[in-house]
Amino acid sequence: MAPTRTVRRTLVAAAAVIATIGTLAGCSGGGASTGGSGSASDLDAALKTGGEITYWSWTPSAEAQVAAFEKAYPNVKVKLVNAGTNTEEYTKLQNAIKAGSGAPDVVQIEYYAMPQFALSDSLVDLSAYGMSDLKSKYSASTWGAVNIGGKLVGLPQDSGPMALFYNKKVFDTYGIEVPKTWDEYVAAAKKLHAADPTKYITADTGDSGFTTSMIWQAGGKPFTTDGTKVTIDLADEGTKKWTSVWNQLSQEGLLSSTPGWSDEWYKGLGDGSIASLVIGAWMPGVLESSVASASGDWRVAPTPTYDGTAANSENGGGGQAVTKQSKNPALAAAFLRWLNSDPASIKVFLESGGFPSTTADLEDPTFLSAAPAYFGGQKINEVLTQGSKDVRTGWSYLPFQVYANSIFGDTVGQAYQNKTDLNDGLKAWQEALVKYGNAQGFTVNK
Repeated sequence: MAPTRTVRRTLVAAAAVIATIGTLAGCSGGGASTGGSGSASDLDAALKTGGEITYWSWTPSAEAQVAAFEKAYPNVKVKLVNAGTNTEEYTKLQNAIKAGSGAPDVVQIEYYAMPQFALSDSLVDLSAYGMSDLKSKYSASTWGAVNIGGKLVGLPQDSGPMALFYNKKVFDTYGIEVPKTWDEYVAAAKKLHAADPTKYITADTGDSGFTTSMIWQAGGKPFTTDGTKVTIDLADEGTKKWTSVWNQLSQEGLLSSTPGWSDEWYKGLGDGSIASLVIGAWMPGVLESSVASASGDWRVAPTPTYDGTAANSENGGGGQAVTKQSKNPALAAAFLRWLNSDPASIKVFLESGGFPSTTADLEDPTFLSAAPAYFGGQKINEVLTQGSKDVRTGWSYLPFQVYANSIFGDTVGQAYQNKTDLNDGLKAWQEALVKYGNAQGFTVNK
């Protein structure tokens, strides 16, 4: 799920993103239902009674999961619709919310976009069905991502704890030790590029999701929301900690200018000209399927830290929610409960290359002991799972993060392009976001 989303995130036109948002501070869920109310027993009863629900998803596993569900519960028909990836789907969902009809019963939403729909009161509070009791089933960071404004607005599906993916063959050739701190990472970047100017420690031309993940990992909390009151501080201590490192790489020409997810990018990962990536735990499947020529060369290590103390963040991931327009919210919630907590569903999801959010799977000995040949027989899930445990708590996204991501290239992206101070780019991003948020009816930085 995450790789596809990340690819599309960089490609969807900003105009579509802007259309998605609308005036969120003033809109509400609308539609035929007032949302769910009941208990866990109501979900079991709904499954027995049966009926039909609609599910919007773009995940590769969705079709197989729906088939498995319908086999287990033959009285239920799930109409699966691919309404588009990422912001394309969000645009359609927001339009349906405004119109008061047309939304699905269950919808896939990434964590960064979840606040947008939670704030507009468009999603059912699943705690009404006793789903708050499922908390122990999920990693802390993903559970926190679906608990917004005191409501459980969804259930986690996957996660994307960050890790350092590196080309061991390149590192060994140039005598580079695996960096444990960001200072060591910068030193490795300088050593590699000095030894061979065609090689770079990594590629980064400016990506909003990567930037927010890196600020998160550094301890930054630039976005806080209380109802419609929003505070943006892209000059907080954590943000500056990250820019103090990344400015060195960007301004000194130590980052490859190859656009992420392009053919050239995949080629660079294959031939070693891009020697590492700091990215989400869903990356192994991408490398295995799209960079097959480098099989055996890559390894995984913990994300470098600032002071040697373990700290991590998420990159990508999302879950599903029940919309308030659902005419059968109990049945929709029952399907969602099965989708993201039943072992049969999760097995299908993991077989498609997803990285779990469920603690049982993160702790499963078979999962932990997997040693893919692509990574030289390394037990990579041991590293990735520990990264999940090290994710910092307390992170939150903007209630208009979809829009924020769409203008990143016009602000921070310019600092990358011109090799100027990233702090100036972040300042421009913040100014644009404050102006936009206030225009949409939020109270931002007041």
